[in-house]
Amino acid sequence: MDGVPTVIPGELVPASALVDVTKLVSAYFTQQPDPEDERQRVTFGTSGHRGSSLKGSFNETHIAAIVQAVCDYRKAKGISGPLFLGRDTHALSYPAYVTSIEVLVANGVEVLVDSEGGYTPTPVVSHAILRHNRRERRLADGIVVTPSHNPPEDGGIKYNESHGGPADTAATRWIEQRANQLLRAPGGVRRVSWTRATKADTVHTFDYLSSYVDTLPEVIEIDAIARAGLRIGVDPLGGAAVTYWSRIAERYKLELEVVNEEVDPTFRFMPADWDGRIRMDCSSPYAMRKLIDLRDRFDIAFGNDADADRHGIVTRAGGLLNPNHYLSVAVSYLFPHRAQWPTAGRLGKTVVTTQMIDRITAALGRELFEVPVGFKWFVSGLFEGSVLFAGEESAGATLLARDGKAWTTDKDGIVLNLLAAEIHSTLQADLADVYRKLEQRFGSPAYQRIDAPATPDQKKKLASLRAADVQLRELAGSRVIAVLDKAPGNGASIGGIKVVAEDAWFAARPSGTEDVYKLYAESFRGAEHLREVQEVARQFLATIL
Repeated sequence: MDGVPTVIPGELVPASALVDVTKLVSAYFTQQPDPEDERQRVTFGTSGHRGSSLKGSFNETHIAAIVQAVCDYRKAKGISGPLFLGRDTHALSYPAYVTSIEVLVANGVEVLVDSEGGYTPTPVVSHAILRHNRRERRLADGIVVTPSHNPPEDGGIKYNESHGGPADTAATRWIEQRANQLLRAPGGVRRVSWTRATKADTVHTFDYLSSYVDTLPEVIEIDAIARAGLRIGVDPLGGAAVTYWSRIAERYKLELEVVNEEVDPTFRFMPADWDGRIRMDCSSPYAMRKLIDLRDRFDIAFGNDADADRHGIVTRAGGLLNPNHYLSVAVSYLFPHRAQWPTAGRLGKTVVTTQMIDRITAALGRELFEVPVGFKWFVSGLFEGSVLFAGEESAGATLLARDGKAWTTDKDGIVLNLLAAEIHSTLQADLADVYRKLEQRFGSPAYQRIDAPATPDQKKKLASLRAADVQLRELAGSRVIAVLDKAPGNGASIGGIKVVAEDAWFAARPSGTEDVYKLYAESFRGAEHLREVQEVARQFLATIL
């Protein structure tokens, strides 16, 4: 079409197609959401509230209401310690950060902000909360202003409770309902001017970077990486980890090169994703193309999304590792190499993550803890030390410290990247080759996730689907052995359905942020059988949506 720039997946986006940051930020302050429009209300998905100021779904009014709701929640729960506040590099993150401080100060909340005025990755906030609460009686919590890997025009905000991880369903439901009440009655929001907020004696600085980087040997054998002399490449994808990687290299004398230190709210340096949109998705071969092209320069390379809670591993032998492949490698490596971990601890995964992990876990004699999509389901186990490692197919994971204590209770892309370097150093092997050996032992699964359009009504139907509604007895020639609407690990609703056969499975659930449903499928009988499984799934879903 004339006038519409051509955007090619894996290539840079034309300047005319980049987000207009001035317009985006202006809309944050000038557009007023309609609280009667469902699309413009506060909605907490699996990781907080996300939206765009241009669509009336992430504006100053939203953030003021959400942060006031957080203040009301922490007061009701007796949380009287400081609140750790972080932000990423998205254009809307700083305005929302400012609004957050104005509301927090007006509510008398002690706020800890970065001592350098910089960006703070999600796992660093989780780490800080846990450290504080181990030594202080007045419990702390946190807010991270980030839409994670979402496109440049999006904003996001999430609340981490005093356990350091994402707020659970009860908390997010309470905050969401209270925030929507405040959208209708904004007079309930307490707020001071930015001038007053900057002078408030309740706003303090905190050295997030040193607190996190200096303690990394507690979770990763960094000395092994340094001794191996690995040549490491890192692309922070313009995100909050950009200053962290150079400090890590300096602190631990690693041969580590940050190949891109640029921060720009348009993310003009990012190759377009599969659909032509910019996403800082470090699990996407399109978004990670630049680093993949450089892989021959390094023994191993990795990237992070904008708030560094996701990991992306690039090896010489395999290019960008599929997240499921890397999680499988990590699980197989960690249990024999963490002698101080509890012998009774469990391995956590979501219901849509590869069953390769199930097979490895069984071979290791460990217990599997399978939960719905959403990292919040792992938090209590990580906090208590009963879940040793937790991962999900979307490239989010964390693990306990080497002594068996909680490291973070949120996803930690920085540590998972460093773990990949530790594995390479210790095994003296490319991780792609390590995974191939796992395939020789446990089978070679074909896996794919597909996003398909769905109306809000169709999404509601899918979310309310029950196991009794599924009468499938066979899945592309494989006998169906289970139909699940609840996760085996904790009995919580998976918000959709999972059909499990002897050597294949599929799952379907609605997206919490987009008008699509997600279809996940895996087969241990190869790519052709996977396509057959997907077709059976599509035909079944067509009958109920």
